[in-house]
Amino acid sequence: MPKSRTRHYLVSVGMCGLVLLMLPFVLHALRAGVEGLSASPDIDSRFYEAGRGFSNAAIFGHMVLGGVLTACAPLQLLTGMRQKWPVLHRWSGRVLVGAACLTGLGGLVFIVLRGTIGGLWMDAGFGVYGALLTLCAIQAVRHARAGRFATHRQWALRLFVLSLGSWLYRVHYGLWYAVTGGVASTATFDGAFDIVQNVAFYLPYLIVLEVWMARSRVQTYRARSTQTSR
Repeated sequence: MPKSRTRHYLVSVGMCGLVLLMLPFVLHALRAGVEGLSASPDIDSRFYEAGRGFSNAAIFGHMVLGGVLTACAPLQLLTGMRQKWPVLHRWSGRVLVGAACLTGLGGLVFIVLRGTIGGLWMDAGFGVYGALLTLCAIQAVRHARAGRFATHRQWALRLFVLSLGSWLYRVHYGLWYAVTGGVASTATFDGAFDIVQNVAFYLPYLIVLEVWMARSRVQTYRARSTQTSR
């Protein structure tokens, strides 16, 4: 099997495996969001407040669309979909961008209207996350429509990394509590670990991605320069 086909196969297997790993979180987000949007009188959620219809809709819509975004983002990276079913890739991409924009805006609306449980630091960290999610979604579709597919791919990769953020946030907490028992973490999310987590679920991963993309651009430039000089 050629090296490129092997790489594409491994990426496809990895993305499908990632979706399966995230499935419990996705189902939980969808269920919690739908229950919240139903506005049942007996709903048991700290996010629900009677008489706060708009902010309730914002946060529970954020959960539903965030679940859709988390589940679908890895599938957009499947090479087979882009090559064999480009129309499906484009339409699923539009759905993904719409979900990203709406879930990002929903989270921002909730932060502005009611704030987060962790206070200012969590408001800031989550606010930046929501803004970046919305920005990357808009930029990805803008460059695709303009035919700048190399730039589109870079923004799509940023969107992919951010789409995993909510799941990674919970993975970080699960691992931390399993290893330390919850040291430096409080019920009000204002411990040292909690404060770090306000950006740790997305910023380090974005930095790694930016470094990787920069190295890829340098390698591509060097390869083209070598071919030109021959």
